[in-house]
Amino acid sequence: MKKKELVNVVFDRRKLYAKRGMAYLEVMVYLGRKGRRYITVCTSTPETWEQDAKSAETLEIISNCQKILSAMEVLGEEMTMENFNRHYLGEDKEEVTEETDDRSSQDFIAYCEEALAAEDIKIGTRKHKQVVIDAVKTYGKLKTYGDLTPKNILAFDRWLHNGERSDVTIYGYHKRLKKWVGELARLDEIPRNPYKIVSVTRGKSKERQPLLETELKKMRDYPFDGKLERVRDLFIFSAYTGLAFCDVQNFDYQSMTVKEGDLVFIDGNRIKTDTKFFTPILAPAMEVLKKYEFNLPKISNQKANDYLHLIQAQLGIKKNLTFHCARHSFATLALAHDVPIENVARMLGHEDIRTTQIYAKVLRTTIERHATALQGAII
Repeated sequence: MKKKELVNVVFDRRKLYAKRGMAYLEVMVYLGRKGRRYITVCTSTPETWEQDAKSAETLEIISNCQKILSAMEVLGEEMTMENFNRHYLGEDKEEVTEETDDRSSQDFIAYCEEALAAEDIKIGTRKHKQVVIDAVKTYGKLKTYGDLTPKNILAFDRWLHNGERSDVTIYGYHKRLKKWVGELARLDEIPRNPYKIVSVTRGKSKERQPLLETELKKMRDYPFDGKLERVRDLFIFSAYTGLAFCDVQNFDYQSMTVKEGDLVFIDGNRIKTDTKFFTPILAPAMEVLKKYEFNLPKISNQKANDYLHLIQAQLGIKKNLTFHCARHSFATLALAHDVPIENVARMLGHEDIRTTQIYAKVLRTTIERHATALQGAII
């Protein structure tokens, strides 16, 4: 085979375009049974890849590869991937991203980040998936395709359980990771999918612990100051509107509210899911808005939760207080006052009413009240 035929341009080798709307243009160096090397040039589309294949960058890579093969022949070197890599990396170590036929050494974390960047998903979903990648980075033992073995997946699972994450959270990590690993297996980038062997159970969710009305009142009346006061106020605003933390931080009174009768409502879309919600600004939440002249304080979720732990301690609340607890509190408050569950779902922006039904499970007081009324109605 001629040197020209040993170096070719290939497009969408991994069949990614149909799934992601993008694919890689690569230069392939064919060394027969000794292996193949793929050098990524750029991302292209079916309409542009032929033009990209004629670009100066692509032609330069092709020329360099052909020169290396010619030099190896003149020097009497064996046409192996190791010898080619030695010459190629010496000439162009920093400018070109390469992929060798030794797939076990491929960068798994880079693949995950690349796959995430190509996904058309909501900001909240992207953030959750990035958390999984960050966990894999911190773990440090799932770096390459070769590391994706059942034994290593189980070891990663044990490492996750040694932290403070719940079983349900860890199951979510595996669910997201499993998708990327499965894709590699389907593309024959790894010999087998370790998740076909490893079984990860979801476990049970911890029972939600919303604040009762008396606890919310206690929090509202407590004389906090400084940052604790501001975080308390943000929590109260969430507890009396049902907004999630990111939606509270994104809240704009002028563009997101409408007045219906005596009440002001927030009419918007959730950042996490882009689902619409329509919820009232109840009196305690309106008091918070007026206090800050309708511009709520800004703070990170992590910092807010750190301060909420201090607030929890000062109030003597024996529940694990996080900002999401405010949203739970709104849901249970509404259900406890007999707001129909369909309306609560719309207020919270839940796509599936089954999500809202989770909150109903914790309402023992409502069950007791309804049971008493039922008993009184029986003849």
